[in-house]
Amino acid sequence: MKKQWYRLDNAALIFPAIIRKNWNNVFRVSVTLREEVDPEILNRAIAELKPRFPTCFVRLRAGFFWYYLETVGEAPKAREDYAYPLTHMTKKELHTCCVRFLYYGNRIAAEFFHSVTDGTGGMTLLQNLTAVYLELKYGKRIPREGRLVNPKEEPMREETRDCFLRCGAPGTIGRAEDTAYHLSGTPETDGFRHIVTGVLPTGKLLEKAHETGVTVTAYLAAVLAGAVGELQVEKGRIGKRAKPVKITIPVNLRKTFGMGTMRNFTLAVNLGYDPRLGEYTHEEISRLIGHQLAAETIPQRMAGRVTKNVEPQQSMFLRLVPLPIKNIVMSAVYALSGEKKGCLNLSNMGAIEVPEEMAEEIERFEFIIGVQLSYPNNCSVVSFKGKTYVNMIRSIRESELERLVFSRLVELGIPVEIESNAPNNVRQSEE
Repeated sequence: MKKQWYRLDNAALIFPAIIRKNWNNVFRVSVTLREEVDPEILNRAIAELKPRFPTCFVRLRAGFFWYYLETVGEAPKAREDYAYPLTHMTKKELHTCCVRFLYYGNRIAAEFFHSVTDGTGGMTLLQNLTAVYLELKYGKRIPREGRLVNPKEEPMREETRDCFLRCGAPGTIGRAEDTAYHLSGTPETDGFRHIVTGVLPTGKLLEKAHETGVTVTAYLAAVLAGAVGELQVEKGRIGKRAKPVKITIPVNLRKTFGMGTMRNFTLAVNLGYDPRLGEYTHEEISRLIGHQLAAETIPQRMAGRVTKNVEPQQSMFLRLVPLPIKNIVMSAVYALSGEKKGCLNLSNMGAIEVPEEMAEEIERFEFIIGVQLSYPNNCSVVSFKGKTYVNMIRSIRESELERLVFSRLVELGIPVEIESNAPNNVRQSEE
């Protein structure tokens, strides 16, 4: 098959420029099946799916002016999960393939360099991979509905497009915001990522969110913001010395603009409260973030933000600047402002729905985002079959944030079952 190449989409441009020796922006999606994974069948499924999702099976290449993505000749082979989730993707690996497929016991996982796609795109690929795998293994026919597509069809043109270039507004919205409080701690020197998962009953979480009059995303963001606020107080930053507490929430623009790209198509908003104005209850933070989320994510404001982000990409001067200089400039701009406006990310995938023929073979889905360059903590959420999985990841030793978050959820009347990837992995319930 002839190789294809793709310009990086607007959201993807920054990630190659800010790669560090032991960090780059990678996320993970996984599915746990009822039975043990057969690696030979899994590799057949990966190879069968490759032509249908060309923008996912790519390597990172450097041109004179820009990075770009080039399709790989052969589908990558799945390998046994060999370490902790989200191990560093080296430049050599990125130059070979920007997605890795892993299996362990009953679990299939895919880890993506963020320049390839976002969480929605990654989960779409995983769901289709799971459908093909189950068909090959059991000989069953799974209906193509929702995110599932016919793997033998040609990809739709919109799936491969940079949709940021198609949904801008005549005007722009600036990026001026107060600098937020930043969490800190003792870094893990070996690159280990602690992952603590809280398993919540989705029905109870929805009930509590609706009682407060907000979405699940706003409700969980309020719990996170309250916990960060407590940590700031413990550090002695109170009164005028306090900084705003803001949670960075990626917004899926596919829903906003009705587009179906498989590439990155999210835009983040920073939402929260200012402790310099006084104390807030959980309900007040929930309502505040709920109103902010509703106001900031209307199509007109999202379009204005998109235009602001796309403008530099379309500058003729910037286009003509050689890539090494672009890297220096973009890295410096990111260091100065890229992550200073929020405390941590909350990325909610929402509820995963698959056909019953497929669901009966699946126990759970999971979604884990990595830590940021300067955020030592992050949080990602996905729901399936009545359970919500809140994955909290950190690159530091201190576990106060997740302790406060899950304790607060229990206080609010939501039972939490705790799982951890720590060496002495303990599974426990809190009620």
